[in-house]
Amino acid sequence: MKSINIGICGLGTIGAGTFNLIDQNSTIITQRTGREIRVIQVSDLIDNPACDLSSVDLSRDIFEVARNPQVDILVELIGGTTTALKLILSAIENNKHVVTANKALIAQHGREIFAAAEQKGVMVAYEASIGGGIPIVKALREGLAANRVQWIAGIINGTSNYILTEMEEKQRDFADVLSEAQQLGYAEADPTFDIEGIDAAHKLTILSSIAFGHPLQFDQAYTEGIAEITQTDIRFASELGYRIKHLGITRRLEEGVELRVHPALIAKKDLLANISGVMNAVMVNSDAAGSTMYYGAGAGAVPTASAVVADIIDMTRSLDLPSAERIPYMSFQPEHIQEEKILPVSEIHSAYYLRMDVLDKPGEMANISRILSEDQISIEALIQKEAHTSGQEAPVPIVIITDRVKESLMDHAIAAIEEIPDLRGRVTRIRVESLAGE
Repeated sequence: MKSINIGICGLGTIGAGTFNLIDQNSTIITQRTGREIRVIQVSDLIDNPACDLSSVDLSRDIFEVARNPQVDILVELIGGTTTALKLILSAIENNKHVVTANKALIAQHGREIFAAAEQKGVMVAYEASIGGGIPIVKALREGLAANRVQWIAGIINGTSNYILTEMEEKQRDFADVLSEAQQLGYAEADPTFDIEGIDAAHKLTILSSIAFGHPLQFDQAYTEGIAEITQTDIRFASELGYRIKHLGITRRLEEGVELRVHPALIAKKDLLANISGVMNAVMVNSDAAGSTMYYGAGAGAVPTASAVVADIIDMTRSLDLPSAERIPYMSFQPEHIQEEKILPVSEIHSAYYLRMDVLDKPGEMANISRILSEDQISIEALIQKEAHTSGQEAPVPIVIITDRVKESLMDHAIAAIEEIPDLRGRVTRIRVESLAGE
């Protein structure tokens, strides 16, 4: 049978890993697909010494790959959204199938890309955009295809997970660990996408659409980062039996879909609480399979290249199928992708961790309890420490775990607490999530 010709655009860490993996495992790939898969063209502005490019066509123009009539599958690994979008649309226009690891591109422009691909009858695959080598897209689109997914919760950014792990295990401060993460290559020079939750929100946007069959709506995702997490909060959380993790959560409810990324307290006994370092994990709760979890390296040349090549293999197996018989881009057939309301964070329900410093005076705890009660918020757990210094002007930390309540009510209660004259500073609020098969 005809060999399948690959063009790789972008020969950085992942591109080089993809090139070398296809070369090193060519025999087993051919045995699994029944066709030889070979890279015939590579495009990048600079050469990568990690790759032997002597037998391939090297171009400095990525759009040359998109126009090359010999290329069957274009692999986009240049990153960004502007040029990458133009490249993919050009490849589709030239009847090429596309594999990408670009989560920002799919989350923000997936609708346009999939519409163009459907019109041309070509495939677009993006497993490597989420969780590195973890086959979570395949699990949702195929392994759990018979299930009604109820919720997804995951640690889907290795940088933020590494920082929180180091802060907890070694009692280090955020800024110190972030600097180390940058030196180790876990965080970029500008770490905003990682520590502010944007990277995780890109991934969660895609997972939510696959799970629930609604259009990609990245602009509706709620994001909150980890820069405000302190050693104080980590210690109190541990004392109460929790760990703080940076989670992506999407849940389908009658009133709409939750789509949110933020720090959360989760019980130490929960599986996700025990994911450490740069590792990723995604838990899926569905009606038939129950709770399943997918764990592994969320980044890196080889794990991500594994997902890229897996997409190439799946495409090769489906090339001769009519378009209507291929697995849909977002799991649901296009005519069944339906608009869903993405709930604003004010409408979600959660339990909450509240920490505040209040002057050590009689009646302050009763005052706080009254405010919470007025908004129908019950206290589930309480820590009130002694003042470190004598005298009425010494602030003491008060930590409260509440029951589940609508966030807008919690907003109202916190605003009222922050009006208390003897409060020092602001109220720290972190959501508390229960993931034990709810």
